[in-house]
Amino acid sequence: MNSGKYVFAQLLQYISRYEFEKYVSAYNGDFRTRELNCWNQFIQLFFGQLTARNSLRDICTCLKAHRNKLYHLGVRQYVNQSTLSRANERRDFRIFADFGNYLIEQVRPMYAKEPIPNVDIDNEVFALDSTTISLSLKLFSWAPGKYSRGAVKIHTLLDLRGSIPSFILITDGKYHDSNVLDVLPPIPDAIYIMDKAYIDFKALFHMHKLSAFFISRAKSTMDYSVIENNYNVDESTGVRSDEIIQLNGYKSKQLYPEPLRLVEFYDNDNDLTLTFLSNNFDVTALEIANLYRNRWQIEIFFKWIKQNLTIKTLWGHSENAVNIHIWVAICTYLVVAKIKHAVKSNLSIYEILQILSISVFDKTSIRELLTEFQTNQNVKEQRNLFSD
Repeated sequence: MNSGKYVFAQLLQYISRYEFEKYVSAYNGDFRTRELNCWNQFIQLFFGQLTARNSLRDICTCLKAHRNKLYHLGVRQYVNQSTLSRANERRDFRIFADFGNYLIEQVRPMYAKEPIPNVDIDNEVFALDSTTISLSLKLFSWAPGKYSRGAVKIHTLLDLRGSIPSFILITDGKYHDSNVLDVLPPIPDAIYIMDKAYIDFKALFHMHKLSAFFISRAKSTMDYSVIENNYNVDESTGVRSDEIIQLNGYKSKQLYPEPLRLVEFYDNDNDLTLTFLSNNFDVTALEIANLYRNRWQIEIFFKWIKQNLTIKTLWGHSENAVNIHIWVAICTYLVVAKIKHAVKSNLSIYEILQILSISVFDKTSIRELLTEFQTNQNVKEQRNLFSD
């Protein structure tokens, strides 16, 4: 079916132009467009992310060098840097944000049955955190950060089944992490894992009233009384205590009037004692510790995104251009995740991206490209097995 088609053209088959055009129409994105419509803008930025181009100039230069192949790649025409830059400045970023959310809704169910390490529960489990991109305040005056510097924060809710983002919010650097809880719609019976920066008892109690669960690190200054103590803890697992508590502080007690659970756990690997706060009384104390341990998947996700997608060097200075850049990067991640599921590859998303990034001008079938690599790996492993 894909015989003779470039890999990049095959990748575009996994992206619904019909759905994309819905959002273009909703925001009138192609109004008075001459050279570069929204779809071709998206394709060229997608190409830049996939091939790790450092700037808009790099994207345009690369496409111009292969202008004889553009039609077969699925690109209508190459444009100069100024045209692409103006499109990023003027086109409504919500076109790309809404399309990114559409991809999230499409990709997340594909990984819904993925296991979570050391945890055997059926609940949806999310990790909530943010990553900061430092910027020049002179160039990005709309994005103030700390200490007279500029910064952009990417607040992410990561589904730990498959490491697929389910919620993205892009703000300036001064936006406090806990404010995300006010705009995040909690899912009943879902478990939200977060660090102590997200302890906002008003928002956490709202989450509790909507039948959602949270697990967070407890602040050392928290004032509380122990209502009940579970003495049947197995200290060999690392659990040191499992208590039901009531907040004592005047304000915190008003904001969260119901009992909470406090679990103390000793991390032998790092010689560290951790205290977890939760409203979940159904799972075991060890499961609470293991669930929090999986929060580090979001740290790995942020590290991966920064290292392997072009985010550190932004392709524009305006708030609109930065939002488009980040959302196209997220869309690229989701498309690669979709391809991984479609071809049933055992390779990681990182490995698939590395292979695709140097193969965009090949004419090999994507399935053959990835599964052949996978088959060769299996053959090598079998040879090593028999040689031992």
